[in-house]
Amino acid sequence: MYSSVVDGITTDPAAMVLPLDDHMVHRGHGVFDTAMIVNGYLYELDQHLDRILRSASMAKIPLPFDRETIKRILIQTVSVSECRDGSLRYWLSAGPGDFLLSPSQGLKPTLYAIVIKTNLAINPAGVKVVTSSIPIKPPEFATVKSVNYLPNVLSQMEAEAKGAYAGIWLGEDGFIAEGPNMNVAFVVNGGKELVMPRFDNVLSGCTAKRTLTLAEQLVSKGMLKSVKVMDVTVEDGKKADEMMLIGSGVLIRPVIQWDEEFIGDGKEGPIAKALLDLLLEDMRSGPPSVRVLVPY
Repeated sequence: MYSSVVDGITTDPAAMVLPLDDHMVHRGHGVFDTAMIVNGYLYELDQHLDRILRSASMAKIPLPFDRETIKRILIQTVSVSECRDGSLRYWLSAGPGDFLLSPSQGLKPTLYAIVIKTNLAINPAGVKVVTSSIPIKPPEFATVKSVNYLPNVLSQMEAEAKGAYAGIWLGEDGFIAEGPNMNVAFVVNGGKELVMPRFDNVLSGCTAKRTLTLAEQLVSKGMLKSVKVMDVTVEDGKKADEMMLIGSGVLIRPVIQWDEEFIGDGKEGPIAKALLDLLLEDMRSGPPSVRVLVPY
């Protein structure tokens, strides 16, 4: 773990702590992001780093360091951990110093990072989702990857209580929005068109955007005719040939049932499988623009 409070990295779990007077802890004034570690490379680090900087700006959190310094610290933290497969998670906070509501008393913003060793979990089995009854965050908050995840947590708990894998949020306009920590996509028009809901009012998923780019390869191969980002109604989503969840935690997970209705023939579809294969290949041998070598 790295902490700018002590300006150092520790490998002792007992020392991996945060001050209780940090405004991220007692006021939720913090943002975070992540990057997967695959075979000694950080996958889409730059894309995730750009997003946390946007989130910090929207949350009015000044940066404790410039972008390149933050990137260097994150890479160094992974290097010290000696972890070659897992995940890197990092936070930018308004900082510690008091228990007031606003950080106006001259707090120093902080950077925290932690490395979690895990094996890459790949499960292509289809799952069930349900429509979430938990109110979705308004766009000005949904588009920021902040630590305020209570609606997300309640949505996930509700889904699990109903025997489902995740909940699906609908936007205030009634169109399909996102899951609690993943984006959604559909294959429509006879299995030839990949569509994904717009990112205007939801979190802009790095894995989802990369999947859209990779999906163009399926267009070249003739498996798809087009790839689009557009408004998707619930009716069209439930009538889709395929549905899938997309995110750094789930990668690409087929959905075979939404509420009481089966998606397509109720089985995992070929496009979800092909996209998962492309994503895994990209994670393991993609271009330097998405893979950063960690100097162990």
